[in-house]
Amino acid sequence: QVQLVESGGGLVQAGGSLRLSCVASRSLSSINAMGWYRQAPGKQRELVATFTSGGITSYAASVKGRFTISRDNAINTVTLQMNSLKPEDTAVYYCYANWVGPNYWGQGTQVTVSS
Repeated sequence: QVQLVESGGGLVQAGGSLRLSCVASRSLSSINAMGWYRQAPGKQRELVATFTSGGITSYAASVKGRFTISRDNAINTVTLQMNSLKPEDTAVYYCYANWVGPNYWGQGTQVTVSS
């Protein structure tokens, strides 16, 4: 069973930055895709940022230019650098990963942006 452990959430003022990390218990060398979703209260879970095995990254329009996803295969870690945070970025952020078969999910980390 693969485990994804997230860290880095917290409370920040609008305009501030946070860095989320997700450490996988399995090597990323053969991964199909990995990234971050978020879910705000009363809203559906939405894709925030992801990368694929081909090295392609994609972002939600609402975060493009502010968030950056990166990976470090040596430590099985994916990072989401979030800059210029807005109150509407407030949500629980979930790391996901896919090798073969169903996605694996982290437990979620809360990000709260105050105005």
